[in-house]
Amino acid sequence: MKLENKIAIITGGSRGIGYATAEKFIEEGATVILCASRQQTAENAFENLKAKYPNASIDYMWPDLGKYDDVEKAFNKVKEKYGAIDILVNNAGIADATPFTEYTEELFDKIMNLNVKGVFNGSLAVSKIMIEQKHGVILNTASMVSRYGQSTGVAYPTSKAAVKIMTVSLARELGKYGIRVNAVAPGVIETDMMKAVPEEMIKPLISRIPLGQLGKPEDVANAFAFLASDEASYISGVTLGVDGMAMS
Repeated sequence: MKLENKIAIITGGSRGIGYATAEKFIEEGATVILCASRQQTAENAFENLKAKYPNASIDYMWPDLGKYDDVEKAFNKVKEKYGAIDILVNNAGIADATPFTEYTEELFDKIMNLNVKGVFNGSLAVSKIMIEQKHGVILNTASMVSRYGQSTGVAYPTSKAAVKIMTVSLARELGKYGIRVNAVAPGVIETDMMKAVPEEMIKPLISRIPLGQLGKPEDVANAFAFLASDEASYISGVTLGVDGMAMS
């Protein structure tokens, strides 16, 4: 198993890509602590995972990722309980497709607060623990729109471009402490949200993907598991596209 005896925190772990990543990490032998935005959401995901993996080591929490003190306290509790934090997956985020002229300052701030500041807060809190350990892996969820932009919802690609360059910068700065920092950039993934999109809107998206199909959350989870493992021990500062080579 790739992640045997590793302690991993996954933000946005209650559904979609985060939940699939939690499952994959559990299957690879990791202790998984999933984060969600609300206590009930976190508990529901935890109970579902425990029912499927009764012998696995699983925990949950619900810090406000936009508040550094909340994140630091939560991560320190994990360190105290489990002795280490080996992997952090900064996956929590919100998408948006609001036309630019309808944007408000509050909406822009909301998206940037979770998608960028949440990654910053998580990375800062865990890096202090990982520096002391002299090892660790930080993984971020970027997006293909960090390369191509999107036709509406400007804050989302802006936030994901920030995550991408934050990944490179942290890899350069934290490498001397034995910490690797990478990102995964999903393309069009078949999440619950995408399943609700009408078929006539899905077909044009698929037609622009050379592999001719949507991705699955498990595809992204597999990429995270690889980057988290010792198989990627000499890979840092990379944003790995998992998009079927999606076209702009």
